[in-house]
Amino acid sequence: MKIGPQDNGPSLRGRWGVPLGVAGGVTAVSLAAVVVLGGTGDTGPEAAAPAHGGGSPAASTPAPSPSASSAPGGTSAEARFTITDATTSPIDSGTVTKVLSSCLGPQASQYQPVVAVRTPLAAADVDGVVVAVNSADQYVQCQSKGDKGTSPDSPPTFINDRLWGTGRVVEYFDSMMVPAGEGRYLMLGAGHYSSDVARITISYGDDPKQYPARMAQGAFVYGAALTPDTPVGPRYPGPSPYVHAYDASGKEIYNQAEDPKFTGGE
Repeated sequence: MKIGPQDNGPSLRGRWGVPLGVAGGVTAVSLAAVVVLGGTGDTGPEAAAPAHGGGSPAASTPAPSPSASSAPGGTSAEARFTITDATTSPIDSGTVTKVLSSCLGPQASQYQPVVAVRTPLAAADVDGVVVAVNSADQYVQCQSKGDKGTSPDSPPTFINDRLWGTGRVVEYFDSMMVPAGEGRYLMLGAGHYSSDVARITISYGDDPKQYPARMAQGAFVYGAALTPDTPVGPRYPGPSPYVHAYDASGKEIYNQAEDPKFTGGE
């Protein structure tokens, strides 16, 4: 994938409950995420040091080793929530074709899917996501419900060379948190990353547990089922997701919680 210059203004978490528009560029280095076609990474949780805002990306630490025995369900006393599941499953190729066709219409044939997964929890209008790319390196993110696809964006494309800026390795597509039954919420997001990144994970709020991404051809997606620990009101904002990126040596090269573009330091 080509990575060209230019910048858009960022937002740590834009429209929760409704799709979050393209968030801005990320300086330094890190990511997170989730899924698919020929991608890498698991969706099980792994322990990691908590991300503290205000730190320098240069002061990064080695990535923790995944723990096969870690049970899903990271908890946070402060934010009062539990991640009950962060496991995604691939969407079969026939269904992916239908999702892209209903999402993109006549343009669907121009796009090749790179990440396509079902989320661990289904909401009323979404139970998965498909990220695809065309020959001009334009990405599209389509939310799926069964074999139907939709996009909150018009046009539903993210143009690579308009998103990247000097030194940036992560960009964000749409993200959302939506109700998925009484006392349950689906968190979903996607983005893309540079060749410097070998692994992406996501943490939520002040919970130090990180959930590895599935990644493919420069795109990543993440999904998680969340349950508040106590009853919440209709405007429950939920925890912020934080993207972490690691290089091939296992060094964390980006932590979204420490990125001044999201912490107000820039």
